Amino acid sequence: MNTPDVQIRQGGSGTRARPRIQINVSPHAGEVDFSALDGHAGGRAPIDRVSIADLLRNGFVYPPHTIFGDVKVAITGFDPAQDLHQDPVFHFARQSAAAQPRPAADSVEDAQLLKTYHRLLCEAVARSTATMQSPWLLQSGGKDSTSMAIAVAEAAPQTTCITYLGGSEENEVESARCVARKLGLRHESLVCDPGRSYDRYLASVPRMPLLTADFAALSYIDLATEIVANGGDGIIDALGSDPYFGVPAHWQNRALAMLARGVRLPSSVLEWRLVGNSFGLCYALGTLQMDDFERFFPGSRFTDAEVDGLLGCETAALSRRRLEIFRADIAQASSMEARRRVSATILESAIFAKGMYTAKALALHLAYPYCDTRLCDWVFHEVPDDRLIGPGGVNKVLVRRHIAQHFQNLPYVAAKGSFRFDVCGLAQQRFDQVHAFAAQAQELLPGAPDWLERHRSRWHNKYFASKFYLLAMTLPWLLSRLKAASDQTRVAH
Repeated sequence: MNTPDVQIRQGGSGTRARPRIQINVSPHAGEVDFSALDGHAGGRAPIDRVSIADLLRNGFVYPPHTIFGDVKVAITGFDPAQDLHQDPVFHFARQSAAAQPRPAADSVEDAQLLKTYHRLLCEAVARSTATMQSPWLLQSGGKDSTSMAIAVAEAAPQTTCITYLGGSEENEVESARCVARKLGLRHESLVCDPGRSYDRYLASVPRMPLLTADFAALSYIDLATEIVANGGDGIIDALGSDPYFGVPAHWQNRALAMLARGVRLPSSVLEWRLVGNSFGLCYALGTLQMDDFERFFPGSRFTDAEVDGLLGCETAALSRRRLEIFRADIAQASSMEARRRVSATILESAIFAKGMYTAKALALHLAYPYCDTRLCDWVFHEVPDDRLIGPGGVNKVLVRRHIAQHFQNLPYVAAKGSFRFDVCGLAQQRFDQVHAFAAQAQELLPGAPDWLERHRSRWHNKYFASKFYLLAMTLPWLLSRLKAASDQTRVAH
C-alpha cells in the first residue's frame, strides 16, 4: 500500500517537523479534552512503530507515549506542565513508601470513618455527574462498583446500573441486580456477543482519538454503545481506587514474579503440540520471557520474539526500554505491594484509556468518582493502615465495611469478577475478517498474516486467542489511519 503521508516512527527521531501535542489524561483532572487531536483524523500524523510493539507486548502504549509519534499524554505521575517530548520525569506521589504515618488503628472509630468515606464518595459522584442527565453505572458486582452503587443511589438516583456477562467463568448479574434493586436503582444486563462487540468497535474506530488494546476494551465499547442506544448520556466508572487503597500481593503474584526472567525463547516453542494445547504451559513459558515488573500487567501477550516477527524488525527491545522512566519509582517500592501500586498507576494508560477513547468516540460524558482528589487524599492520609489492607492481604477493608452496612454475603465482594470478554469466541468468529485486515496492513505489521495462519487451529486456547484479540484491536485502527492518509493524498493530487 502506497501511503507516503503516513510517517512511521522507529524511535525518537526521523519525522518532519510538526506541532507537538501533549494532553493531560489523568482521571484525577476531570473529563479529557481531545480536541487537539481533531486534525489527526486526517491520517498525516506519524505512527510510532515502538508504540505498536507496546500494544502487542503489554496491551497498552507506555506513557507518556501514544500511538502517534508527535502526541504525548500525562497520566498520574507526570506533571502536565513539563515537556513530555523531552526527558519526561515520572513520580507517583501516592507511593506507599512516601506516605506520612497514618492514624493508629485505635485512634479513630469505624463509624466515623465510614460516615466520612460515604460523604466524600457521594460528593464525588455528585460533582463528576453534574453534566449528566441520564448516567449509567458500570456495575461489575465487585467491591468497588457495589460501594459506588450505594453512593450513586443517594447522590444520583436517576442512574441506571448495567452488568456485563462476558463468559462462563463467572456470573455477577444476579448479585449486581440484587444490589441495584435493594438500592432502588434500575438495572440492565448485557450478554457478551463477540461478533456484535467487534462490529461496534469497528463502527467507532474512526472517531477514537488514540489506540489501546486493553482486554476489557471490547466489553467497554459494547456497553457504551448499548448505553447510547438506550438514551444514556454518561458513564459512571468505578475504577481508580487501587493506587491509594493499595494492591495486596498474593502468592500467585509472587510465583509469577519469580518465574518472569526475561529469557528469550524461539517462538516455535509455543507451537509444540504438547505446549500449544495447554493454556497453563503457554502462560508459564510466556511469563518466563517477560520482565518481572511487566508480568504485573494483565493478560497473555506476544513475546518479544513474536513482536519482532510481526513487525519485521527488532523493535521489542525498544518497547521494553520504555519501562526505564519508571525505574526510580519501582526501586523505591520496598515491597511487592508497593510495586503493584506503581504498576496500577502505569496501567492508567490502559484501564482508563479504553473509557476515555470510547466516550470521545460516542460523545458520552465520563465520570471516575474514585479519582476525586478530596476522596483520594483523605483515604491516603487519614485512614489507618488496617482499614486499607487487613490481615492475610484482605484488600479495601473500609470498602468492605461500607458495603456490609447495607448488604451481607455478596459473592462477588468476596471474589470479584470483571468485565470479561470471550476472546476465544472472537477469534473463532472473526478470523477471516482480522486476517483480511492483516493482509491490508502489511506495511506496518508484515508478519501478522503468517502468525494468524500458523495459529488458526489454536483459538480454543485462551493464550493464543488473547493474542488474536490484540491484533483484532490494533489492525483496524491502524488501517483507518492508513486509509485516511491515502484518501487525503488522492484529494491533494
